[in-house]
Amino acid sequence: MATMAGALAIGLNLSPGGAAATGMFNPESFTLDNGMQVVVIENHRAPVVSHWVWYRVGSADSPPGKSGLAHFVEHLMFKGTEEIAPGDFSRTVARHGGQDNAMTSADFTAYFQNIARDRLEMVMEMEADRMANLRLQLPDVLAELDVILEERRSRVDNQPSALLGEQLNAAQYLNHPYRLPIIGWYHEIESYTKEDALAFYDEWYAPNNAILIVAGAVTADELRPLAERTYGAVSAREVPERSRLSEPPHILERRIELAHDRVEQPSLMRSYMAPSFATAEGGEAYALEVLAELFGSGGTSRLYRSLVVDQGIAASAGSFYRGTSLDQTTFRVHASPRPGGDLDALEAAMDAEIEKLLEDGVTAAEVARVQQRMIAEAVYARDSLTTAVRVFGGALTTGSTIEDVEAWPERIAAVTPEEVMEAARRVFDRTQSVTGRLVPAGPSAAGAGIANGSAG
Repeated sequence: MATMAGALAIGLNLSPGGAAATGMFNPESFTLDNGMQVVVIENHRAPVVSHWVWYRVGSADSPPGKSGLAHFVEHLMFKGTEEIAPGDFSRTVARHGGQDNAMTSADFTAYFQNIARDRLEMVMEMEADRMANLRLQLPDVLAELDVILEERRSRVDNQPSALLGEQLNAAQYLNHPYRLPIIGWYHEIESYTKEDALAFYDEWYAPNNAILIVAGAVTADELRPLAERTYGAVSAREVPERSRLSEPPHILERRIELAHDRVEQPSLMRSYMAPSFATAEGGEAYALEVLAELFGSGGTSRLYRSLVVDQGIAASAGSFYRGTSLDQTTFRVHASPRPGGDLDALEAAMDAEIEKLLEDGVTAAEVARVQQRMIAEAVYARDSLTTAVRVFGGALTTGSTIEDVEAWPERIAAVTPEEVMEAARRVFDRTQSVTGRLVPAGPSAAGAGIANGSAG
């Protein structure tokens, strides 16, 4: 999957008609008595490990009126326990030559440390400790609230492309919480309390709602006793189902435009509703991956060749598909004109290329080349510890299985041209789309940073 694509052993049959004889990562997995799933991906190229804990909760699970609360809790997880003082977690990892961080998406929250193999037990002990024993002091909470607000100002409010992306999501999803920013709306961030954070932590942070994934110089037999002694000591707790508002049918196209005085290069983004791996029927998600690669991934894709190379009206053009989502996701097409170029003409050319695809279809040879490239490129991911972990973490927190990840090469190879076209006809439906345009603020603009929306 674009986000699930990973390593493939060199020497496999890469022809689209052939079945892969070996999986992508060949992990081992077991489950602790408290319900925590453990995945081990051996890689003995260096005496290091990448240790991650993934929670099946993300920003889309934040309570109403508290958008982005999952992200705030992620920050607060570094504020200490009875055993570890605020800030000491990261300082300890760094002192032992490692790196650590965390990330929040709409569907998951993940914490990781990359460190020497002989320090693995240490980080497991610390991570298990904060899984059960987070302690928050009000001054630390208020200080981190200021950090989140500044992050929001610097990364979103002062970045026109980020503002457009935020507005695009809000227009794309009419009801589902994917419409909310992962970092949260500014006014709702301001409302967070210590009690909000602790309630969210108590509700979701449990071993039976977590997945431990370790890649590197360790075997499952070596990891099991460490996992049982550290994470296995944390008691399971009842965790609620991830209940989210459903998305109503979309009946008309939407368009938004952001005029901003910081925009030097105009751009446009078209976002279409699309099924994810969790919601797709049959192999439709795999067909959408092939479609995204064929139509707009890289310099040999149809869209890039037409708009950038042949017509010379675009500086960039492409498409991408986010298949690893728990609920309905998006398929997006984007382009930027060359300096001085016309955005209307560029959008018309992009639309013409989509219509050409729908009318003329794709050839078996074209699909075969794309499949072979997708599978062959996966070879390089095997060298990366973090890529392997991110593949499994993203998959397992959004409804896919280890078997789904391992079967990715053969499922991509099995996609037919007919399936690609069925996926294209379904996804390229303008009534399911939002078009966002980013333009420089001119004399007639209502004001820098104002997004003007219209439906039609």
